[in-house]
Amino acid sequence: MFDALVVNKDEESGKTSAAVAQLSLDDLPSGDVTVAVEYSTVNYKDGLCIAPGGGLVRKYPHVPGIDFAGTVEASDDDRYKPGDKVVLTGWRVGEAHWGGYAQKARVKADWLVPLPQGLDTRQAMAVGTAGFTAMLAVMALEDHGIKAGPVLVTGAAGGVGSVATAILANLGYKVAGVTGRPETADYLTSLGASQIVARDEINETVKRPLEGETWGGCVDAVGGAMLARVLGQMKYGASVAAVGLAGGAGLPATVIPFLLRGVNLLGIDSVMQPYDNRVRAWERVAKDLPMDKLEAMVQPATLADLPQLGADILKGQVKGRVVVDVNG
Repeated sequence: MFDALVVNKDEESGKTSAAVAQLSLDDLPSGDVTVAVEYSTVNYKDGLCIAPGGGLVRKYPHVPGIDFAGTVEASDDDRYKPGDKVVLTGWRVGEAHWGGYAQKARVKADWLVPLPQGLDTRQAMAVGTAGFTAMLAVMALEDHGIKAGPVLVTGAAGGVGSVATAILANLGYKVAGVTGRPETADYLTSLGASQIVARDEINETVKRPLEGETWGGCVDAVGGAMLARVLGQMKYGASVAAVGLAGGAGLPATVIPFLLRGVNLLGIDSVMQPYDNRVRAWERVAKDLPMDKLEAMVQPATLADLPQLGADILKGQVKGRVVVDVNG
């Protein structure tokens, strides 16, 4: 038997509830590899899966957790053997398939990536889906050429933004962090941000489709009106890597920045990312993310903390990276 956070649904009321319960190996879904999970994280999608109403979940009971790191216990696939350290992000694990909020997980071998040298399982989940996505965004900006000038990071105090800020600063770029929480300014500065931008300064649509050329690149975790405003402030030929929609899925923008300044809008998907690019991103994380900065982002948690944390992240009240010790 092992512990897991299980979400159940009351069929009469339609409401869901989440609580720590005991499961057996026979309860696990089918898969090629059984992993002894050591750490997971808390992401916005996890909040949706934990919260009353169930969000992204379609079948109950359900074990959320869209990422995890741990040790292979059993494998029917030659690529992995007992004792191997592995990490998983994406593939709708934690949504359509049972995820990492349990001491055991059974998944397809294709969904796993070997833990890169230089990272342990706790560090890997301090990075987690958010940090992996941040690295994909930085790689995309690099592939399209980061221009001179500050690189803007919106939602900078969140999971994606925190890691993006630390990576970009470590690579030598000047980073401007956008936040709606003034109390996070010192935190962002400690990660390497050289400029703090108040959210209110940039979170509204303006009538002018173009403003002064300000940013050499942008990692945008907000979307909505803020993304529309940022597009009109990008330098000629600069790129925005779009990774989130906390500010809404709509984009009240014009095509003028694309036509007159050659601005690139790069969509970043971490869920279905090909294996080779996953390996490349994790290797870059191990090399380019300063581990002392990573540790400053970490908020420790246990399975019992998850119902409250799931609610908190939906309200924008979680800073940095929450690392869940499933055995704690």
